[in-house]
Parts: sequence; structure tokens; C-alpha cells
Amino acid sequence: MDEQFPDSGPAMGGNTPEFSVAEISGAIRRTLEGTFGRIRVRGEITEFKRYPSGHLYFSLKDEGGKLSAVVWRGTVSRLGLKPESGLEVVASGKISAYGERSSYQMVIDRLEYAGEGALLARIERLRLRLAAEGLFDAERKQALPFLPRVIGVVTSAQGAVLHDIRTTIARRFPHPVLVWPVPVQGEGAAERIAHAIAGFDAIDGTAALPRPDVLIVARGGGSLEDLMAFNDEAVLRAVAACRIPVISAVGHETDTTLIDFVSDCRAPTPTAAAELAVPVRAELEAGLAQRDARLRGGLGRTLQLLRARLDRAASGLPDLPAVMESARRRLDDRGYRLDLAWPTHMRHLRASLRSASDRLPAPQMILALRRADLARVETACQQAMTGYLNRRGAMLQGLRVPPAVLVAQWRACASRLAGEGGRLASLSPQAVLERGYVLVTDRTGKPLSHAAQARRATQVTLTFADGQVAARPVRPGRSAQGDLDL
Repeated sequence: MDEQFPDSGPAMGGNTPEFSVAEISGAIRRTLEGTFGRIRVRGEITEFKRYPSGHLYFSLKDEGGKLSAVVWRGTVSRLGLKPESGLEVVASGKISAYGERSSYQMVIDRLEYAGEGALLARIERLRLRLAAEGLFDAERKQALPFLPRVIGVVTSAQGAVLHDIRTTIARRFPHPVLVWPVPVQGEGAAERIAHAIAGFDAIDGTAALPRPDVLIVARGGGSLEDLMAFNDEAVLRAVAACRIPVISAVGHETDTTLIDFVSDCRAPTPTAAAELAVPVRAELEAGLAQRDARLRGGLGRTLQLLRARLDRAASGLPDLPAVMESARRRLDDRGYRLDLAWPTHMRHLRASLRSASDRLPAPQMILALRRADLARVETACQQAMTGYLNRRGAMLQGLRVPPAVLVAQWRACASRLAGEGGRLASLSPQAVLERGYVLVTDRTGKPLSHAAQARRATQVTLTFADGQVAARPVRPGRSAQGDLDL
């Protein structure tokens, strides 16, 4: 395209035209916008920044260069995907120049993934990272309830998915279905799905809104790009954090998304998800009827068996009236024999007592014998005590010491004590002070044996033989007469 520049007249020093900065900037801008128009650029997103104003700034780069790009705030909701650094995309828009900074950039209004290879690589990186965190571990998966009271559904309000789920639940076992409608593809779909899952999990069931016992997250089939909302990290973490068991039913049977790995159960289709959520009521009723019939038949057979055993036991029992008559006869016989034996037994006991009393000695004779024994013991004790006292007296007479010997022993002991006292006095600190020495201590009473210790102290105490004097050490150079200032 040829750009017509304004004629600015001949330039100084030659025929080169002269332009203003604004004219050059405008010409460049018109050239760029007129030459390229609407374009599509493929590259990797880098230096991504989201400003408080809502505008998005980033760069598109490949092996040969880098192109600055901007997404205005009003276009963000219509981009088609959520941009982030490291994502390879195909951007649609136009080239625009910014004259005040002598720069140019691409104004983007549409973003697409750069082929399935880039999408699969991005999904695989996310899968490996979440698997390393343990979000796919079987130990953390919850068991589905056998008969849920309320089923929560996160899906689009339009389409056949919600209709299939409701129809299947109504056909198998009618239960209340609580629907949280969300967009299942496009910009903002992942955030809405994650918010719906977290919203269901936040229901406590105390209000009028019941808490679901199981969640179904579903959508119909589509391309890989259409299913990307269910490969979003925010959705996967919301499913992992949900305390309600989650069934994923995204796409057709051959489609696999990351939500299938993190959910508690994966269903190939939304209809299969509804079948997993509730059992067939007719089958349950048939099973209950069959079990009821088996229980009734078993109970009847058990009662018949017990009746037969009772009849056999009754036939083996003896005749009760005959047993009682025989017992009464034995009791009467025992009573008659007891009436006859009791007087005879009493006569026998009286005869035995009389015979024993005849053989006992008289009490007066027993007392006389005990008094004679006591007198003999008393005489022997008096004799033994007298002999013991005599022996002890003789021993005391043999242990008496003459007074002269005791005086000599006392004087020898006193002499030894005087010698030891002299030795103690010679070792006394007071005796050392009497010879002219002085004891120097600090404020705490600790002895100071070196002059350097005394100079470092703030105050010292001089202890003489007849008293103490407080002194203050003089620092070097303060006094020429001595080291102490008394």
C-alpha cells in the first residue's frame, strides 16, 4: 500500500522531505493497520499480566520473535479460553501502533488453542502434577450412597443432558433432583462449574434447601476444546475438596477428561450417571418380595422342626402325676421314720453326757494343783533374781577406778587440747593480720589477691587486725602518691 505523505517543502541541505513526529507516527500506524487488517497469529503466551483496569497484556512468541498483545476489558469475556503463560494459542485480531511510545501491538479479540497437540500436552502436564499431589488416589475416593434422598446435578440448563438424567431417575426410582445450571464450555465456564460444586458442598441442610447425597457433573459430547472446562484445575480441585460423592459424566463413552480421574465415580454417559446414582425401584421391590417369601418359608420350616422336636421331647418325659405320688410316699415315709428316730437320738445324747460328767475331776482339786504350781514358780523366780543382783554388784565393784588415775588422765587430755588450740591459733586469719598483713576484698566480700583485680574494682575494703577501712582504687595517672584513695 502506498502512503501519501504531506508535502513539507524542500529541506535544508537537499531535497529530503521533512516530517513531524506525529506525521511519522500516524503514517506508520495507517500503514500497519491498512496492510495487515484482521490477522491470526500463532504463538506461546508469555509475560501475562492482568491489570486492575481489567485489560490483559502479554506477548506472543515463537522461535523467531515476540509480538506484544493486549485484550481490552470488554473483550475478555468473549475470548473463548482463559489465557495463561506457557499456553500455545492462535490469536485473532488486528495490529495497532502506539505513536506516543513508538511501539506496535496486536489487539486480540479471540483466542483458540493451537491444535489438539498443544491441548493434550497442557492436559498431560496438569494430570502429572495433580497425580503427584495424590488427587487421583483411590484411597481418597468416597463410596456412592445406596439410596440417596436428593441428587444434585451440575450441567447446562439447555440440551438433552438434563432431560436424560431427570427421565432416567424418574423411571428407575423417583427422587428430588436439585439442578445448578452452568455453562459447560467457553470463557468463564470452568469458574462457574467450580463455584456450583463448592456451592452444593456448602449446603448444610438446615434451611429449606436440602443437601444432596450425591452430585452428577455432566455434559454432552464435543471436541477437545469444548470439553476443556472439565480439564480446568479449579474444577478438579473443587471436585477433590467436595465432601459429597461426585459422579462425572462428561462427553461420550470414548471421551476422557481429568475430572474422570478426580471424581469418586466415572460414568460413560449422563444416562449411565443417573443409573449409578439410584437403583431400580421395581428391582428393589422384587428383591424385597423374594426375600420376604424366603423368610416366611424358612420361618415356617423352622416352626415345624421345633414342633416335632417338642413332641419327641414330650413323649420321652415320665408320667408327672405318678412321679408326684411316688415323691409324696417317700416324704411320708421319711417323716414317720424321723418321728421315731428323734427320741432315741436324744436318749443316746443324754447317756453320753452323763458318762462324760462322771469322768471329770472335781473343780477344787484342779484349783489346788494350779496353786501349788504357781507357788513353785514364784520361789524359783525370787531365787534367780537374787543371784542376778549379786552378780551385777560384783561386776560393778571390779570396774571402780582410783581418783588419782582419773586426775592424771584428765591432765593429759587438757594438755593435748592446749596443744591443738595453739596450732589452730597459729592458722587463724586474725593471727596473720596481727603480724601486719591486710586483707583486701571487693564489695561482695571476695578476696583480691592481685593488684590488677583491685584496680578494676570500683571500691575495696581493707581489713586490719583492729577493724576495716573502705578505699577506692586510683586509676593510672590520677595520683602520683599511691594506688588507693582512702
